[in-house]
Amino acid sequence: MKVTVIIPAINEAASIQLAVNSAWQAGADEVVVADGGSKDDTISIAVRLGCQVVTSGAGRAIQQNAGARRAVGEMLVFLHADNHLAPDALAQIRQACRDTAVKHGAFKQRIKASGICYRLLEWGNAWRVRWCGTPYGDQTIFVRRELFCELGGFPEVRLMEDVMLAKRTRKESWPLLLDGPVYIDARRWQRHGVIRQTLRNWMLLTAFRLGYSTESLARFYRRHDGGIEADSIRQIDERGDA
Repeated sequence: MKVTVIIPAINEAASIQLAVNSAWQAGADEVVVADGGSKDDTISIAVRLGCQVVTSGAGRAIQQNAGARRAVGEMLVFLHADNHLAPDALAQIRQACRDTAVKHGAFKQRIKASGICYRLLEWGNAWRVRWCGTPYGDQTIFVRRELFCELGGFPEVRLMEDVMLAKRTRKESWPLLLDGPVYIDARRWQRHGVIRQTLRNWMLLTAFRLGYSTESLARFYRRHDGGIEADSIRQIDERGDA
């Protein structure tokens, strides 16, 4: 099975090399970096590392869809630029997908920080996939290309695209949770505090399920978070106002 790893990026020169190298070392047949308008050396680093590079408008969903259109693999693996794969992660996917009933899934996480609170987060996120069927993007979602195309890819919204895709894919089958792990940068929890960041995530998800628009949630995220997602949303807003 050919596997394409798709990495959406905006100004990720500091972290893109680790993500790309982990994909190659895990046995990717192709690595596509989907750039949303980087002003640093992200693109030149990706090219030097042997990646295919596609450019698109800013926004994780838009960028991932652009990467998927370029991909040649039968399995699409969506890896965030500040995360990286375990050496045998793609072998786990290939082994699991010998069963043709396996259509999609995600990985267990390993947050790169010490402390029981981070281990509890990892446990809770794994529980969410097993019992709710909802992997988040930072768990490295993988999906068969055929199914991804049938479902129309990620909804091109500014936030919650991973939750919306999961809702569609679990109608086809339940997601498989693989051991991985995918290694996660801890900076957002360290920046805001584990409890505060977790409560914020729950609040956003609850508001989404209550019917608040992704536009209003994105505005809230932009005001209250200084991370990568907020930077992406800010770039979309700036271009929309231009």
